[in-house]
Amino acid sequence: MPTKSADNVSHGERGTASIELVAAVPFLLLALAVAAQIALAGQALWSASVAARAGARAALVGNDPKAAARQALPAVMRDGAEVSEDDDGAVAVRVPIPTLLPDLPELKVGARSGLGEGGG
Repeated sequence: MPTKSADNVSHGERGTASIELVAAVPFLLLALAVAAQIALAGQALWSASVAARAGARAALVGNDPKAAARQALPAVMRDGAEVSEDDDGAVAVRVPIPTLLPDLPELKVGARSGLGEGGG
């Protein structure tokens, strides 16, 4: 009876790690794409919040709040942005979330900000 060495025992498992890697790569890429899309949504929400705050500041000092809000947005988000102003000077901004894949539906996120007298 031949003795079993480490080479003989692992001979049947040759290439297993490669197959497992090939099987795992699509899931890793999917997880990376989902994380990147969530980061884009967060950045869009942050930008909408900054723009709403800039519009509210402009309304408080008597300038055009819609123009100020649009100016505070990144250039890529200005075209699809919806900016509105309430009677009390609050400014609402909705922007589309940039998508990694063109077939994804368009979703919008928004923020609202208002500065009253004595507000910060």
